[in-house]
Amino acid sequence: MPIIKAQKKSVRQTAKRRIFNDRRRRAMRESIKSLKELVATGNKKEAQAMIPTVYQAIDKAVKRGVIKFNTGSRKKSQASKIVKEIA
Repeated sequence: MPIIKAQKKSVRQTAKRRIFNDRRRRAMRESIKSLKELVATGNKKEAQAMIPTVYQAIDKAVKRGVIKFNTGSRKKSQASKIVKEIA
């Protein structure tokens, strides 16, 4: 455990940021997972309607530094690719 006051504050900040980052990461993963489930069942219209939600979750994760820019681009590309396959 830290002794210095600034280190104690840093531990509190890190814990708070971790909660927000985990929440963003979970939202992104869940949206991608639900998109894949829609594709698996063959709901073309619902899958295409879900794309903006997936993109939004990925962009928010990129914006806050939860994932890197290229990782976000790759995930968006994969999402659009699986939707195009059922079209």
